[in-house]
Amino acid sequence: MTLIHRRALLAATLAAPALRSATAQGAWPTRPVTMVNPWPAGGSSDTMTRLFAQRFTQVFGQQFVVENRAGASGTIGHNFVAQQRPDGYVLLSATNSTYAIAPHLITPLPYDNRAAFTGISLMARTAQAVCVHPSVPVTTIQEFLAYVRARPGQINFSSAGIGATSHLATELLMAAAGLDMVHVPYRGGAPSAQAVLAGETKMSFIDAITALPHRQAGTLKMLAVSTARRTPLAPDVPTLQEAGVAGFESSTDMALMAPANLPAPIVARLTEAVQAAVADPGFRAQIVAQGADPVGGTPAEFGPYWTAEFDKWGTLIRARGIRIQN
Repeated sequence: MTLIHRRALLAATLAAPALRSATAQGAWPTRPVTMVNPWPAGGSSDTMTRLFAQRFTQVFGQQFVVENRAGASGTIGHNFVAQQRPDGYVLLSATNSTYAIAPHLITPLPYDNRAAFTGISLMARTAQAVCVHPSVPVTTIQEFLAYVRARPGQINFSSAGIGATSHLATELLMAAAGLDMVHVPYRGGAPSAQAVLAGETKMSFIDAITALPHRQAGTLKMLAVSTARRTPLAPDVPTLQEAGVAGFESSTDMALMAPANLPAPIVARLTEAVQAAVADPGFRAQIVAQGADPVGGTPAEFGPYWTAEFDKWGTLIRARGIRIQN
């Protein structure tokens, strides 16, 4: 064998692993993909994850299977995904409750909140509504704010638990509007909403899709929504910004993530799939029917959003002295 032949053979040998890797990435996925939802089955996050899993199954020709790994404000599921290989076969359907709020309340985390993950794209955003028990003598959000200001420390509110978006949205409202209410935490959004319906508490931020049937039945009043834009589910309900609470914005944001160092070709394909999904009128209608707004985006956009969302809630948590009780 000549020197030239030996060098060519060596070059081919060294290039083979890289070629196999590139081929594998290009062919991805060749087997089922797991989408981890770090919350219990049946909630809004779970529903949205399953919608996107069905869509991805159709687009990529492989099953995208949802696996619920709930607990500890979503950090159990995040920790599981952080330990997986970055090969595109384990993805994470995350909410801002975990990637932007939990790190300020649960320390130390068993993973690096930022370095352990590849942020791919926002998928959807769910509006919450300021809901009050029918016994509260108000009909507008402005009247409710005045009612609470006149009764400092006398009005209670429920939430899905310390650090939940329903809790922090109320803390944000109290800070922005100069209110003083008493927090009554529950274990989950359903019992928190039930507390308002039963009159155990007077107010709570409740997912708009959950609140709407009760509003129609007259068993609670839906006064305003938390997002910057009105929800299509109740276009007559104003936003808190419209009600004069300047800059108020809070929502449950759902994002697609993966273990750190996910190869760029796979990131690109997933980004394109999300963008195509939220641009599809039929799929958008499915998202809206679940009380959410389709979002989409790119990894380049997700990074600054993640930083801003993390900083926003961290500032509020420190300013309000919020802690999880052991």
